Amino acid sequence: MEIGEIVLLKTEYMGKSREYVATVSYDSFHTDLGIIDMDILLDKEPGDTVTSHLNHEFHIRKLRTPDIFNHAKRTGAPMMPRDIGIIITNTGINKNDVVLDVGTGTGILAMYLGSVAKRVVTYESNEEFFKVSRKNINSLGSDNIELRHGNFVDEIEHINEQFDVITLDTVDAGKIVPYTVNLLRPGGYLAAYSPFFEQTKQIREAADNTNFIEVSTVECIERNISFTERGTRPASSRVGHTGFITIART
Repeated sequence: MEIGEIVLLKTEYMGKSREYVATVSYDSFHTDLGIIDMDILLDKEPGDTVTSHLNHEFHIRKLRTPDIFNHAKRTGAPMMPRDIGIIITNTGINKNDVVLDVGTGTGILAMYLGSVAKRVVTYESNEEFFKVSRKNINSLGSDNIELRHGNFVDEIEHINEQFDVITLDTVDAGKIVPYTVNLLRPGGYLAAYSPFFEQTKQIREAADNTNFIEVSTVECIERNISFTERGTRPASSRVGHTGFITIART
């Protein structure tokens, strides 16, 4: 491993799984289960173990996007992985695509998109959100995500390229939709996310009134399955509504 590389340290304590995100360095990493000299990891690989000064063993894991989702600092409620999956699969994002992401927020969507697409350009107007997302994106070590600070509508005249897919996750997404059609390559996709009916209606009406085709709006409900001695059934506590996703094509 290398200096500056960020890893996931995984262990169990009192029957429960514990995870820590740490950086390979010449410093010590302090946990409630002991102190770890992080330079020891220079001679380690993912899958190896490292021991704290309290003789507690940690398994080293390569940091992946779901780990960032679980541990990253948040500026609000990020888009859930299941909703991100709908966007990726319904737009067909692939390794050759360039994606424009409007409304970076925590940076979760941009990071998932960056793990699939060739390149991602993401805009965030809020300075605090911009700083948080920059730190989160840097922690993943992604070099194909370009984070820009500014209002997307104000910056449109300076954008001199087209995109295969554009994603929107902003409160004013309905107003932004008309600007996106000329930034998309022929056959490209727009994917707009909103947690509320009112905003989703604005998005849908804007897409219907612009030169988009194949417009659809969906919601994904996820249920965990419970396995007990009594039987197998959907868990009584489940993840309910998160948001609506409108997909449109040029």
